[in-house]
Amino acid sequence: MIKAKRMRDGATARRLDGAARAGGVSGAPLAKAKEREAQAERPALARTELLDKPARARFEEEIDGALRRKSGSEAKLAGAVRAVAALSPALRASLGEATSVLLRRGARQRELYSCGLRSLAEAQDRQGATLLRQALAGDEAGGPAALSAACFSRDPDLSPLLAKVAASRQSHLAFGAELARVARGESNGALLAQLAPMIKESHRISMCVDLFAPLVRGNPIAAHVGPALAVLRGAERHLGRWLVLAEVAVKAGDLSPLVEARSKATDGPASSRAAWSLVAWALSETDASARGTPQPPAPATRPTLELVARLSDRPSADRDTTFLFRMGRSAASSARAMLETLARTLPLTDEVGIRAALYLARDHGRHDLLAALADAAAPGRKEELRGLAAAALWDASPASGGERSETQRARARDLAEELLSSRLVGNVAWAAMIRAASRGGAGVEPLVAETPFRWIQWGWLE
Repeated sequence: MIKAKRMRDGATARRLDGAARAGGVSGAPLAKAKEREAQAERPALARTELLDKPARARFEEEIDGALRRKSGSEAKLAGAVRAVAALSPALRASLGEATSVLLRRGARQRELYSCGLRSLAEAQDRQGATLLRQALAGDEAGGPAALSAACFSRDPDLSPLLAKVAASRQSHLAFGAELARVARGESNGALLAQLAPMIKESHRISMCVDLFAPLVRGNPIAAHVGPALAVLRGAERHLGRWLVLAEVAVKAGDLSPLVEARSKATDGPASSRAAWSLVAWALSETDASARGTPQPPAPATRPTLELVARLSDRPSADRDTTFLFRMGRSAASSARAMLETLARTLPLTDEVGIRAALYLARDHGRHDLLAALADAAAPGRKEELRGLAAAALWDASPASGGERSETQRARARDLAEELLSSRLVGNVAWAAMIRAASRGGAGVEPLVAETPFRWIQWGWLE
């Protein structure tokens, strides 16, 4: 037994030494999860691991490659890792090592850096707290990713660092740090309200993406944020960004944006009443979720491409359909006509068509589109859509009911097995999520929610 143990230890040492010579970064390789498991026994880790070892190894390999040489697809890699990091403590450990390397290099603009800080902070990971302390003490307070991550961290050692940054002469850095202090319950928001009028338009636009959009999907923060957000909304001309700021305020208990939206929906200019009616519905939905009360009725306003583009937090020129699928989640009958238009062409050949088919199959009786989703996920179809289509098939299948539902979900699981070896890391992420859902992973479903879709398919890392 001792001889066998020595042989195993020797083999492990040779693997580590070979990895250091072949592809080390900054003098040390990124530790693999399987090597970490061999070095220390952590039963709790194994019980919470929902990511298969082959998938985890693939993500770690991709992260290693990105550290050696940045590619043009790093945003997609970071989005895929961001989507599955919650499923795997072992992957988060590897992601933390990569983030540490990028932090030492001062690479604050790298997507993997943003992915690492945000994912670890939201998971309340100890490694993330250490990295955040280092980032906040560095140049530009670690950048927007660090200030956003600080909003979610509960590490008490961040308090003096955030207080120091909040005294910065750069108003956008001071605002981000003070926002984190309010979110952490360390400030009454008075300084935040004083800083708000000093924020330039370019910084306000970036803050909507980097700071406020993550807070919309997070837990409510203190109502002290309300006055500062009122100032920013007053200067905001883009309705989608206005909605982001309003949702953070409403979650915090400030209902003045909801009152304003309802007023403009009835008494405002006729050309904008439809848009404001949808804003009022969205804020009512946010308020109900924050209070734990029943959701409001689905909106009766019929959406158009121009209307939903105005209500997106992205530039209107992007023609982003996020708000349409928000209406889709509520099973709004008024959205059906537009969903039908987007899913009209078969076979399905784009992301919005696949998402439209999902909601039509799930909520509007279009069970024939389940076959279209399975076809879009099949080998030989458009590779960048196959993982999304398989995940959409998984989400839509229960609507078909009984044995048919089980058959469709079995089909989605089979597709996931094959997609784990896809050349596209986004497909691997969707496949990993399907497998985690099939094992009853808590909080995984629905798979094709707005946030993982934006991360995986489009590489938007807010």
